[in-house]
Formats: sequence, C-alpha cells, structure tokens
Amino acid sequence: MAAIARTGMAFTENLYERERYEEVLHVAGDIKAAALDADDDTVAVEREIDHFVGEWMESIGEGVPGYVTPKTAVGAIVGNDRGEILLVQRKDSGIWLYPTGWADVGYSPAEVAVKEVSEETGIDCDAQRLLGVVDGQRMGFSRFGMYMLLFHCTATGGELTPHPLETADVGWFARDALPEVTAGAQWWGPMAFAAIDGDTNDATFDPVRPDVWRPA
Repeated sequence: MAAIARTGMAFTENLYERERYEEVLHVAGDIKAAALDADDDTVAVEREIDHFVGEWMESIGEGVPGYVTPKTAVGAIVGNDRGEILLVQRKDSGIWLYPTGWADVGYSPAEVAVKEVSEETGIDCDAQRLLGVVDGQRMGFSRFGMYMLLFHCTATGGELTPHPLETADVGWFARDALPEVTAGAQWWGPMAFAAIDGDTNDATFDPVRPDVWRPA
C-alpha cells in the first residue's frame, strides 16, 4: 500500500489525488505499526506511525524517479573442486550466508556477483548461470520489497580473505557441515549443492499466486 501511494504521489498533479494518496500512506503506517507489534501505548504507536509516514514522504521523487520498485540484491553460490560451498559470516549479525550485495549501477548482475565474491571473500570466480530469482519480502527475510538474483559461480583462484568492514569470517563448507547459524539453508541449500554437483536445472522463480490481484 505504501509503495502504491508513494508512486501515485510521484506522478499525480492533482492536489485532491495527492491528499487521498497521503491518507493511504497513513493507513499503511497503521498496518506496519500493528505488524511490528508496536507498544500498546497510544502515544508510542502514533509516534511510530508518524515516523513511517515521514520516512516514506521524504523518499518520494517526481515522475519516474518516484516510481517505487523493489531493491535488487545479487547472491553467489560458489563451489570448489571438493564440492564445498563458499560462505561468509556477516559482521553485523554473525549469521553465515553465501556472498551477497546490492546491485550496482554500471555492472551487470553477473558482474556484481563476481565482484561481491572477490570483495567479501578474496576468492576469484566465474559466473556460470542464473539459479533463480527470489522475492525476499515474500520469503520472509526482508521487510521491504527486494528481489534476489542468485548465480552459480565456480572458484578460479584467490585466497580466503574476509572483508575488514563487512565480513567477520569466510570459509569453505561441506553440505553436511554448514555453520550452526546459517540463514535460509533449508530453501537454498538443495539448489546450491545440486548446482555445485553439476546439475543444470532451469532457473527457479516464485510462482504466480492465484489471488495476487483482486478483481476490478
């Protein structure tokens, strides 16, 4: 709802429409506050709602720059000759995951994957193919709209070197010896190790839900 309202405000030139979109934005704030289990104190809830709406309003552009779309992240499943997977431990959370990063302007998605692996781990790799496209918000690991493009890559050289700001540790792991705190391995693990084993299945994507659009 917030995205629809912000996009509408970016394109409309009608004051009345803008007021209605702003009302929708406040409703979205109410919903978000409830979803986050905000404190029952009325003043605290209203403060949270005002914060959400203010943050959304500040990010509204004009025209196409104001069209709200999901952010794009790129992930890399990197395997080696021993059938192991390359994982990094995030410095901020301590959670282990395959190398990931936001898409950068001027780079193709595959180039971002190779760059992130090099920066976060010190390992050089070649991008082989797209494994899948994942809706992070729908999967439950993002509170905002985000698409993850997941690539299969093969290591070609380099040495394990954690990024000093982003990465606490890096390592190669067998499928039956993943770190205890590894995020989401239940959904990406089988696909990742199948690719490392040489399977060349078609890229995956989230299926279309039957009720995603309501009748007009």
